[in-house]
Amino acid sequence: MTEILRDLIHAQLPDTAIIQEEERTFNTRISEDIEPDLVFTMGPKQSPVHVIIGEVQQDNRKDAKQLARYAAAAWLMLKCDVTVLVVCPHQSVADHYAKPVQSGLNGYRFQARVAGPRDIPAIIDPQEAAADLPLAVMSVMTQGNDRKVVEAFAAALNTASDEHATKYYEYAYSMSGPETQKLLEEIMASTAWPVHSPFAREHFGRGREEGKAEEAAKSVLLVLQARGFDIPDDTRTMITTCTDLTQLHTWLTRAATAHTPKTCSPNQTNSTTKATIRRAQTTPGPIADNQLQISGS
Repeated sequence: MTEILRDLIHAQLPDTAIIQEEERTFNTRISEDIEPDLVFTMGPKQSPVHVIIGEVQQDNRKDAKQLARYAAAAWLMLKCDVTVLVVCPHQSVADHYAKPVQSGLNGYRFQARVAGPRDIPAIIDPQEAAADLPLAVMSVMTQGNDRKVVEAFAAALNTASDEHATKYYEYAYSMSGPETQKLLEEIMASTAWPVHSPFAREHFGRGREEGKAEEAAKSVLLVLQARGFDIPDDTRTMITTCTDLTQLHTWLTRAATAHTPKTCSPNQTNSTTKATIRRAQTTPGPIADNQLQISGS
């Protein structure tokens, strides 16, 4: 947000490196809550010095006066200056929201800052996209009809951490039009597309099943821990390295529904994989009475 406002639109913003995302709901204290797409404050959270409201507009159906209401509500609540940034994938929509808004309140003439295809570059170099993922997101939204832009963004996600990659993808997807969303899905899910990061393996392409198995394994461990069982390292490894979803779901059901440790997983003579999980004992007792077996079938 700040890069677009400062570097592309040349807006004057406070000289601070502190910025955080805020709750998006403003209460007018009269009858309704109004909620823009994104809200950021600059400066210390307890005493912000500037508010940036981000709004994505695919068309011009929203009354421009609502943008003025966002700014006024934020100003009343946070008592500092407000900038409203409207990002539009179509230049005609950007031109529409760039016009001054007569709010109806004497002396209050509102004008949003607007970014459209003329303002946001088409980033087709993966390294350039990786160097500035927030701008790459905006490039996808406004220039996503160019396949090279989406491909560069997808490649750049492999350099980001899982958490950030997920967030940037969700931002790009939610703010893009239907055609760009379809292209994002196609490229990210393509079996021919290189899949390197844990994020990509979990969500897209060849690693989709591995991601599901990983989540199922985490669930098995979580249930066992919640029920008070100590999990030996070799058993933990067996669970986390299992890629058979059916087997993992069987283990999860047994771990969650067993009335006693012994009934969590019945011994099976044809089982090739067995492990014993000893329950954490709060009172002395024979280990045999506190054993839990996870069998491989």
